Amino acid sequence: MAHLPEDVRASFRFFAFYLANDTLVMDLLEDFDYRPVVMAHGSGLEQVFAIFANVLDVNESGEVTNYGDAEYRAAQWIRRCCDDSYKVDPPFAGWELDLPP
Repeated sequence: MAHLPEDVRASFRFFAFYLANDTLVMDLLEDFDYRPVVMAHGSGLEQVFAIFANVLDVNESGEVTNYGDAEYRAAQWIRRCCDDSYKVDPPFAGWELDLPP
Protein backbone atom coordinates (compact mmCIF):
# COMPACT_ATOMS: atom_id res chain seq x y z
CA MET A 1 0.00 0.00 0.00
CA ALA A 2 1.37 3.41 -0.96
CA HIS A 3 1.57 6.28 1.50
CA LEU A 4 0.55 9.83 0.78
CA PRO A 5 3.47 11.86 -0.54
CA GLU A 6 5.46 13.78 2.06
CA ASP A 7 4.31 17.15 0.69
CA VAL A 8 0.65 16.16 1.07
CA ARG A 9 1.21 14.95 4.64
CA ALA A 10 3.02 18.19 5.46
CA SER A 11 0.13 20.21 4.02
CA PHE A 12 -2.35 18.47 6.30
CA ARG A 13 -0.04 18.91 9.28
CA PHE A 14 0.33 22.67 8.69
CA PHE A 15 -3.39 23.09 8.01
CA ALA A 16 -4.29 21.30 11.27
CA PHE A 17 -1.70 23.33 13.19
CA TYR A 18 -2.99 26.69 11.92
CA LEU A 19 -6.61 25.65 12.44
CA ALA A 20 -6.03 24.52 16.04
CA ASN A 21 -3.94 27.58 16.91
CA ASP A 22 -6.54 30.04 15.62
CA THR A 23 -4.07 31.32 13.03
CA LEU A 24 -5.71 30.04 9.83
CA VAL A 25 -5.76 32.71 7.06
CA MET A 26 -5.40 35.60 9.50
CA ASP A 27 -6.49 38.29 7.02
CA LEU A 28 -9.86 36.53 6.71
CA LEU A 29 -10.40 35.07 10.19
CA GLU A 30 -8.39 37.11 12.69
CA ASP A 31 -11.46 38.81 14.21
CA PHE A 32 -13.41 35.57 14.68
CA ASP A 33 -13.09 32.92 17.37
CA TYR A 34 -14.05 30.13 15.02
CA ARG A 35 -12.92 27.16 17.07
CA PRO A 36 -16.17 26.74 19.04
CA VAL A 37 -18.15 26.80 15.77
CA VAL A 38 -15.89 24.35 13.97
CA MET A 39 -15.33 21.97 16.86
CA ALA A 40 -18.78 22.03 18.49
CA HIS A 41 -20.05 18.68 17.22
CA GLY A 42 -17.31 17.46 14.90
CA SER A 43 -19.31 17.92 11.71
CA GLY A 44 -17.91 21.42 11.20
CA LEU A 45 -14.38 20.12 11.55
CA GLU A 46 -15.21 17.29 9.18
CA GLN A 47 -16.47 19.78 6.58
CA VAL A 48 -13.40 22.02 6.94
CA PHE A 49 -11.05 19.12 6.31
CA ALA A 50 -13.19 17.85 3.42
CA ILE A 51 -13.02 21.23 1.69
CA PHE A 52 -9.27 21.44 2.25
CA ALA A 53 -8.73 17.91 0.89
CA ASN A 54 -11.13 18.35 -2.04
CA VAL A 55 -9.45 21.56 -3.21
CA LEU A 56 -5.86 20.41 -2.63
CA ASP A 57 -4.06 19.61 -5.91
CA VAL A 58 -1.09 17.28 -6.12
CA ASN A 59 1.10 16.95 -9.21
CA GLU A 60 2.60 13.75 -10.62
CA SER A 61 5.66 14.16 -8.39
CA GLY A 62 3.51 14.22 -5.26
CA GLU A 63 4.01 17.94 -4.67
CA VAL A 64 1.12 20.11 -3.53
CA THR A 65 0.57 22.87 -6.07
CA ASN A 66 -2.12 24.99 -4.38
CA TYR A 67 -1.87 24.81 -0.60
CA GLY A 68 -2.91 28.46 -0.23
CA ASP A 69 -6.03 27.99 -2.34
CA ALA A 70 -7.15 24.94 -0.37
CA GLU A 71 -6.49 26.68 2.94
CA TYR A 72 -8.37 29.80 1.83
CA ARG A 73 -11.45 27.92 0.63
CA ALA A 74 -11.68 26.11 3.97
CA ALA A 75 -11.26 29.44 5.75
CA GLN A 76 -14.06 30.94 3.66
CA TRP A 77 -16.42 28.20 4.84
CA ILE A 78 -15.43 28.93 8.46
CA ARG A 79 -15.91 32.67 7.97
CA ARG A 80 -19.39 32.09 6.52
CA CYS A 81 -20.32 30.04 9.59
CA CYS A 82 -19.19 32.87 11.88
CA ASP A 83 -20.43 35.83 9.84
CA ASP A 84 -23.83 35.70 8.14
CA SER A 85 -22.99 38.78 6.08
CA TYR A 86 -19.88 37.20 4.51
CA LYS A 87 -20.34 36.18 0.88
CA VAL A 88 -18.15 33.34 -0.37
CA ASP A 89 -16.68 34.36 -3.72
CA PRO A 90 -16.80 32.37 -5.87
CA PRO A 91 -19.61 30.31 -4.33
CA PHE A 92 -18.65 26.79 -3.37
CA ALA A 93 -19.02 24.17 -6.07
CA GLY A 94 -20.61 20.87 -5.03
CA TRP A 95 -17.35 18.96 -5.42
CA GLU A 96 -15.64 21.29 -2.92
CA LEU A 97 -18.16 20.39 -0.22
CA ASP A 98 -18.41 16.65 -0.91
CA LEU A 99 -17.79 14.38 2.04
CA PRO A 100 -16.37 11.00 1.09
CA PRO A 101 -18.53 8.01 1.99
